[in-house]
Amino acid sequence: MAHLIVDFYADALGVETRMHVLLPQRLTGRAKTLYLLHGMSDDEGTWMRRTAIDRYAEEKDLAVVMPDGGLGWYTDMRRGLPWFTFVSKELPALCRRSFPILSGRREDTYIGGLSMGGYGALKCGLRAPETFSKVISLSGALDAADTAINNTVPATRRYWEDVFGPAEDVPGSENDLFAAAGALTDPALRPKIYMWCGTEDFLYAQNTRMRDHLRALGYDLTYEESPGDHQWRYWDQKIADALAWLLPGKGENAWR
Repeated sequence: MAHLIVDFYADALGVETRMHVLLPQRLTGRAKTLYLLHGMSDDEGTWMRRTAIDRYAEEKDLAVVMPDGGLGWYTDMRRGLPWFTFVSKELPALCRRSFPILSGRREDTYIGGLSMGGYGALKCGLRAPETFSKVISLSGALDAADTAINNTVPATRRYWEDVFGPAEDVPGSENDLFAAAGALTDPALRPKIYMWCGTEDFLYAQNTRMRDHLRALGYDLTYEESPGDHQWRYWDQKIADALAWLLPGKGENAWR
């Protein structure tokens, strides 16, 4: 795999930013692409530092784009930057122009993430389904309404209001993934979804609620859980499992 660290100007954000990009070197044809989002305490390089994503992606001939997402929850913040517009619209278009090896087809374009990035990935899949055909959420923080309403510490509450707006306005809004899942009724646009969460994770209840909601709506959902809490020792293993779901049968005999 070629590993590129790319500094560039994001028009949507109005700032210079950075992404890590993995590109297959032996592939004939266009590459399928996974946009892989980091969590709240991480940055664009954390997937490279804390997992073997480069090796897992090489086994699958999969391109991986890992952008900086700041602390904006991959949403167009009420007071702040338009991270959703950047990740769901500008970033795929920019990457396809900059790296012609990337496929431009929806069926070859995926998005995933962990924790905050799991929220961002599912939001992009549900709110920009014309771009992303499959979604991976690992230990996703998937209930924005619950997160906003239950944060009563004044300083913390101000942060959540900057991101999502007043807590009472979150249910049913653009940031409510439960509402987004219900609003996406076209079967041809509904993304396929893979979710995993550890049973000791503080976000476990949010994940099981989303699991039940998606199943009730008839989504193509693969849900897994296993013992574990909110840490990288599990995410390194589960991103490999998620890629096996994403591209089954490809590279499964490669060494690990």
